[in-house]
Amino acid sequence: MPAFSRFLRYFMAVGRLGSIRRAADELHVSASAIDRQILNVEAELGMPLFERLPTGLRLTAAGEIMMAAGSRWQKNMISVRAQMEDLRGLKRGHVEIAVIDALAKGYIPAAIQTIQARYPGITIGVKVLDNGAVREAVLRGDVDMGLLFDPQSYRDLQVRAFVDVVLGFLTPVGHPIGERREARFSLCEGSPLVLPARPLAVCQQVEVLIGTSGIEPRRQVTSDNIQMIVSMVLQGLGVGVLTSLDVLTEVRQGLLSFTRITDPVLRPMALALCTAAQRVPSHAASMVLDEIEAGFAQLAYAPAGGRPSASPSTLA
Repeated sequence: MPAFSRFLRYFMAVGRLGSIRRAADELHVSASAIDRQILNVEAELGMPLFERLPTGLRLTAAGEIMMAAGSRWQKNMISVRAQMEDLRGLKRGHVEIAVIDALAKGYIPAAIQTIQARYPGITIGVKVLDNGAVREAVLRGDVDMGLLFDPQSYRDLQVRAFVDVVLGFLTPVGHPIGERREARFSLCEGSPLVLPARPLAVCQQVEVLIGTSGIEPRRQVTSDNIQMIVSMVLQGLGVGVLTSLDVLTEVRQGLLSFTRITDPVLRPMALALCTAAQRVPSHAASMVLDEIEAGFAQLAYAPAGGRPSASPSTLA
């Protein structure tokens, strides 16, 4: 391993852990070897990278600069390795994806299963984040792609495909509201509700409905976790309010009914597959993008017995 990359590996472990001993244990090298590498570079720079405190080591201003440079170097090396694999024409590599909570089941796990059956040399990491955090992860280069709601107003993102997702009531099979395909939000007046809480992206649309409908909802339970809301509706605790995407699996399995809310104030939410506009995907990431994009239409809202209301559109 080149001396510079060895130093950065040691330095970043110490910076993250605040201790040469803990870094040595994690890296399985001697503490003296780590200390010697850091002291040599500090001597070369003419300034300390760490404050030596009784409780451990703390980064100096110079150390903070070195830590940021090391993070950039690590990301660049990942990109370089991916490009080298591309030159060799190998269908392998590592791809990082960030998705919102609603995609932690159903389509994305199935798509990954298909990808790994077709390209067994590609490994995949999946981060489940809130909507804003998905966007930030894509922009920072922490992930190769992200799936998130309503990215149109965000600069520096390239939208590869999108589908429309709508808001609706979620009810157990046989519930009177579930017998309707569409309804106004006022229909739930007096019914116990299981509502989303922040930071779920759908929460904002629910708040708009409550503010404009003129009714005082009976908030039985709130949760910031989609699966918890679905589970509570399945238990009969109340009528849920979520998007068609959130409950796609349960509706298709016949476990729950979905009734679209048609208040004029609402607009469909766009679920988008995005990459960073200024970053060229690796060969492995491009193959994963193609596979995910190919089946994207199945995530669109489709009324019972109908076809999806929108198909994915690739934007130039």
